[in-house]
Amino acid sequence: MNKAGKIFVVGLGPGDRAHMTLEAKAVIEKSDVIVGYKTYIDLIKDMIEDKEVFSSGMKKEIERCTETLEIAKQGKVVSLVSSGDSGVYGMAGIMLEVVSKAESDIKVEIIPGVTASNAAAASLGAPIMHDYATISLSDLLTDWSLIEKRLHYAGQGDFVVCLYNPKSKGRQKQIEIAREILLKYKKQDTIVGIVKNAKRDGETVVITTLKDMLKHEIDMFTTVIVGNSNTYLVNGKIITPRGYKL
Repeated sequence: MNKAGKIFVVGLGPGDRAHMTLEAKAVIEKSDVIVGYKTYIDLIKDMIEDKEVFSSGMKKEIERCTETLEIAKQGKVVSLVSSGDSGVYGMAGIMLEVVSKAESDIKVEIIPGVTASNAAAASLGAPIMHDYATISLSDLLTDWSLIEKRLHYAGQGDFVVCLYNPKSKGRQKQIEIAREILLKYKKQDTIVGIVKNAKRDGETVVITTLKDMLKHEIDMFTTVIVGNSNTYLVNGKIITPRGYKL
């Protein structure tokens, strides 16, 4: 009887091994094959020296999921890896869709990880202690008009706003437009945290304001957290109060 294959979709966390979950480490260890974007594979290369590895470049997400399914059909246990949490702008949804479309009975298990907003928030203090919205500024798969709409509603609702994919070589203006939209609802002195390479080598942390945020370096490795009307700064740490009476 053939061994039953299985797929784990694994969130590796922000990059530093200390912030990878014990479950993520365990399923990678027991997997026969590791599949992922080359940058993410490099994060765990010392853990998978005895594994079969398939890596590919940007914009190959569907191909990676299809390959993962085909390998699992051979009776192998496969870990499809991505950074952060695989269910937050990661591979979990695509993998489930590919398996569903193929009408396959291969089991898929999602292994959570620490996502960029949580990692960045921890480096900044406690900026997402109250309701917050996470919005990606990448319009690769989402119409920019819809992203703008979400920014308006997040600002109107006084949410703390975590901005993913804020800027790249091909997308320079989106972060400027996002700031302009949020300024319609938030004060210029609203606290903003800018974290590059959160919880990994080369981490940088900047605390500034909505008025001055564009004076600082922002790129694809950066998470930007814009506070709400109650967010404040104390002892170098950002706090968004939950409302406890002290």
